[in-house]
This record gives sequence, structure tokens and C-alpha cells, in this order.
Amino acid sequence: MTSKTRVVVIGAGLAGVTLARRLGELGTPALLVGDEEHRPYNRVLLAEVLAGRYSPEVIALPAPAGLLRGRVTGIDRAGRTVRCADGSVIAYDTLVLATGSNAVLPPLRGLFTPDHELPEGVHAFRTMDDCLGLSKAVRPGARAVVIGGGLLGVSAARALAVRGAQVVLAQQSERLMERQLDPAASALVRRHLEGLGVEVHTECRVRDVRSVGGAVRSVEMGDGYALGADLVVLACGVRPRTGLAREAGLDVGKGVLVDDELRTSDPHIRAVGDCAEHAGRVYGLAAPALEQAGVLAGLLASDGTAPRHYFGTRSLTRLTLAGSGSPGPSTPGSGGPFDGPGTPFDLAAFGETDPRPGDDVVQLADATRGTYRKVVVRDDRLVGGVLVGELGTVGALARAWEGAEPLPSDGGPLLHLLTHDGGS
Repeated sequence: MTSKTRVVVIGAGLAGVTLARRLGELGTPALLVGDEEHRPYNRVLLAEVLAGRYSPEVIALPAPAGLLRGRVTGIDRAGRTVRCADGSVIAYDTLVLATGSNAVLPPLRGLFTPDHELPEGVHAFRTMDDCLGLSKAVRPGARAVVIGGGLLGVSAARALAVRGAQVVLAQQSERLMERQLDPAASALVRRHLEGLGVEVHTECRVRDVRSVGGAVRSVEMGDGYALGADLVVLACGVRPRTGLAREAGLDVGKGVLVDDELRTSDPHIRAVGDCAEHAGRVYGLAAPALEQAGVLAGLLASDGTAPRHYFGTRSLTRLTLAGSGSPGPSTPGSGGPFDGPGTPFDLAAFGETDPRPGDDVVQLADATRGTYRKVVVRDDRLVGGVLVGELGTVGALARAWEGAEPLPSDGGPLLHLLTHDGGS
């Protein structure tokens, strides 16, 4: 490379690709090492591939110039090199871990065969291979049980229902998407899924996966009730991939520990995205990963005189659910709804959606239209909100939240932000 500093990025997910591309734009080319055989892709849109809305090619990310397919097996911090499974060795001046996260496989009886493999019909839902395998297996009328009612589980359940499967969604906690949504918004999500034919069970624990001849046949609930299943989807969350960092002797908590400049306990190694733990928090969402990648690109491309950067803690979750029908004219990745007879259903959540004592809460609900809007205000500042149904106001609200500026005391502009649909 012609750059003064050789930057090597391990991980070709959204954070790694964004960082490498941005560094190239800033004149600091990076070598990106990814261990998946597919082109880099936007993992956020895997459910749209499963639903049949997008092909895998549509969600591919523009790959940076320096992309190497291979699996890194070790880091030599003293020699500043990484070892790959094919025996090659890559030198670095700065190493960036963008290793992402793995799907959590719950401790269920019968989950693995004697050969330590998942039974036929049981799928994690994290990678393109997971998605393609599940897409190949699903068929109209298939009995599918989705375990986990977070963002990923809700997306998978909707996609399977669109494909014609008979879907049961089992969520252990008391409501769907509890990390992102308040009870009222969660109830609307449940109503929408049930309108698609999804059978939703909350406060429901799965304890056993039963297979015959190596293929799944049913799952047993905590109360002993058995559900017949041709497919089981594990959507029980993710865990940061920290193995390389731990083996290299870096400080690791839930994720790879980083400071405000995304520096690990080794000054020559940084970490971004799902694998990084900053200020005690692993974000596990696309928006913080992109923010981290942008901040780190600016730091690594500077000549050392740039002002100190700090990574913020703000993230926005947006999800489009839909009924049925063919893909509409929406730009791929824009989050636009399907066309067709099914009713589109949008939701967005940002910041703190559960108020503290003393917070002001403004809520607007329209049961006829199935819309719900709520914002939380603390010390005259917008600290969070949830919107379900129509998202015409989300851009203005998110900008007010990100700016963290005091709101006028008369409340007029906030009410305008809540009710103005940007012309819709």
C-alpha cells in the first residue's frame, strides 16, 4: 500500500465495510478481511431476502478495493501480524476488529444431534447462509416455530408468514421487542403479526426440541405442551465475537473493551460494531456501528492534529412490516413497505422510550388508523420516542433528539413535530 499506515480490518460486515470504504475516500486505504464466501451484505435486510422481497444481490454492499476472503485464526500483537487459516500472514500498523456477533443458541434439550449439529429444520438466523438455508426449507403450509420475540424474531416471523408458513412466535418475556418498544407499541406489533396469521405467545418458555431421524418434529413448551414443527428458527439474540481478542490477551467484557476513540487495551488495535463494548454497553444495532465506523475513519485518516473525537450513544431502530404482495417501487434498503393487499406497518424507536419519574410524556394514538406516537421529554429535552404506523415525523423528531437542544417551554414546536407528517 502507498499509505503511511497499513490498516487491516477484520470483518466484512456493515461496520467493517463502511470503515474501509470511508478510509479509502480519505486517502488511507485499508485491507478488509472477511470470512464469509458471499459478497459483503447488509445484514439488516436479511429478513427481506427471506420474505422474497429482495434477492441476495440487492442487499450486497459496495465492496472496498482491498477485500480479502479468508479466516483470521490469530493475532501476534508483538509482531503486529495476523495469521490466516490458509497459512498466510498479514502485517499491520493498525488493526481494527469488526468481527461482529454470533447468534445465541439457547440451552434447549435436544437442540443438537449426537454429532453436535443442529437437527434438520432447525436454523439460526444471523448470516446469509442461515437465510438461504431457511428460505430453501420453507414452503406454504409448513409449521414454523420462531423462538425469540425481539427485532430479529419479529422480522423472521413476518417473513415466514409472508411465505405462507403457519408461524408460532414464542417470546419468553412479557411483550414483543421489549428492548425497543413500550407496551402500547409492542401491542400494535403483536396485532399486526396476528393479522398475518402468526400465533404469538408471550411469557412462554421453550424447553425441548424433539427430532426423529435427525429432523425436527416438535418443540415442547415449559408447561409441557408440544407444538408440531417442520421448521424452528432461533432468534434468541446475539453475542459479540470476541474469541480473537480474548486469545490475543485484549481486555474483554461482554465485548472487546474500547475507549472514546475505539481503542482497545492495545494502542495499535481498535474495535467497532457489534463486537465492541463502549462505556459498559454493546449496542448490537446498525446505527451505532455506522457512527463508530465514521468516527474511527476520521481518526485513522488524520495526521494526529485532529481534535479528539468521542463516540456518541444514540441509535434509531426502524422496521417495516408488511402483509403480502410483490415488492413495491421502494429503493432497496430504504425501508419502504410492500405494495399489495397487505397493510404496511412501520415502526421506529429511538433513545429512552420508558420514562423516569418526573419526565413529561406526550402520546397520540389513533385506533382507527392503527397509529401511535409517543415522546419522552426530560429537563426540556427530547430523550426518546416511539412511532408506530406512520413515520412522517420520525426524521424531524430524530434530529431534535440528536441535537439535544432545549425545547421551547410552550410545547408548540414539539406538538408540531408529533403531528406534522411532512406533507403525507
